[in-house]
Amino acid sequence: MIRRALVWLGRRMKGELFAIDPGVPASALVGFAVGRGVDALRGVWLRIWLGRGSAWPVFVGARVRVSCARRVVLGRGVTLGEGVVLRGLSRAGVRLGDGVSVGAGTVIVATSVLRELGEGCVIGRNSGIGQFGFIGCGGGVEIGANVIMGQYVSFHTQRHRFEDPARPIVAQGVERCGIVIGDDVWVGAKATFLPGAVVGRGSVVAAGAVVRGVVPEGAIVAGVPARVIGWRPGFGGN
Repeated sequence: MIRRALVWLGRRMKGELFAIDPGVPASALVGFAVGRGVDALRGVWLRIWLGRGSAWPVFVGARVRVSCARRVVLGRGVTLGEGVVLRGLSRAGVRLGDGVSVGAGTVIVATSVLRELGEGCVIGRNSGIGQFGFIGCGGGVEIGANVIMGQYVSFHTQRHRFEDPARPIVAQGVERCGIVIGDDVWVGAKATFLPGAVVGRGSVVAAGAVVRGVVPEGAIVAGVPARVIGWRPGFGGN
């Protein structure tokens, strides 16, 4: 009974791909259900704070921090892991689509200094970022739907200016350039995206890669800086 109920609920939140391994014991399912229930109760309070733009239910772990809440919009079934930080202060805000999962300890921030408002971040439906990620979206970050990201993935949309040797670097300001990740992309752990990176639909970014410039659709990239090392079937050189 509980297995069927969880599958039904999961598919409403995540779509038809949601499933539970038959080997998972009932006791574990009960523990999972209780934990999700507690997270859903936290989500009720957060939903009230965020205002009418956000959906319900949302699942919120312990010690989640949200600032400038009126510029944060959460879709139905969003999960915020323990210790997640969302700083909504930005021009476009932070918008997480239905079913988005944000791993424990991840930080999403657009405005690091009040003298220059950041652009913001949009993450598409059913995408997820692993634990301890960082999305610095001062220059704008757009992540498509069904994107899978591992642990410690980071996005950097600002670079410090340093041309004038007579002035401290910290006083020379920054240049901003947005990052765009297409739909159906798999990003390995500890990948880093630099200002202006564009990753095409269906691509694979290897663990530890440093991505700058344009990654073609369906490409498999790896290295520092990331280079094309292959193609998914049906794309590019195939």
